[in-house]
Amino acid sequence: MKTNAMRILDSMGIEYESLYYEISPEMNTDIALHSARILGIPEEQTYKTLVMVSEAKNYFVFCVPALFEVSLKKAKQAAGCSQIDLIKQDQLLGLTGYIRGGCSPLGMKRHFPTFIEELALLEDTICVSGGQRGLSLRLRPQDLARAAQAQFTSLVN
Repeated sequence: MKTNAMRILDSMGIEYESLYYEISPEMNTDIALHSARILGIPEEQTYKTLVMVSEAKNYFVFCVPALFEVSLKKAKQAAGCSQIDLIKQDQLLGLTGYIRGGCSPLGMKRHFPTFIEELALLEDTICVSGGQRGLSLRLRPQDLARAAQAQFTSLVN
């Protein structure tokens, strides 16, 4: 079954690899790190997707390596705002169409300004959620940026 993220990549002719892994519905650990360990992918090549909201109620998407937390200071700089916070988990599905652990930077209900940690450029490929729990997509960082209309910037300390 194709997800929205996969359909976008297919429509753009972007090569990617679909990687499936087991996950229990009640799992509460860091799913990006879990996927890296199960799939045997280096953690620095596995990226998680975070959605944040500014004081003006503008939404932004950030992709950072699973081992790191996004720097709020750097997120504010990238987004050009003075205050930014993670959205509440119960807002994620309605806003993006994705659930926690299955949020992809591709194929959200609406496009939001998207930023990818520039460390991704050091890797040949990175993995991001494919739009559902238990699915990662491996692709070139430049291709992800093109498909997500994203910019590379420093987001972690």
